[in-house]
Amino acid sequence: MAATPAAQIPATLIPGDGIGPEVTQATVQVLDALGAPFAWDTQTAGMAAIDAAGDPLPKATLDSIRRTRLALK
Repeated sequence: MAATPAAQIPATLIPGDGIGPEVTQATVQVLDALGAPFAWDTQTAGMAAIDAAGDPLPKATLDSIRRTRLALK
């Protein structure tokens, strides 16, 4: 009997500022290599969010966290 694929786990991904995007990318690569079944919803926060939306924690980011109930920053 073949194994069934794991259900996707919704999660908010917030790359952050400074070295945050590089650290986030490496973390996601490790999780992918381990077969972690995350369905990432990438959102902004911090300076990137201020530049894009004028708010360090935009409503879209908060809504995503509330919806997924899981965030990686």
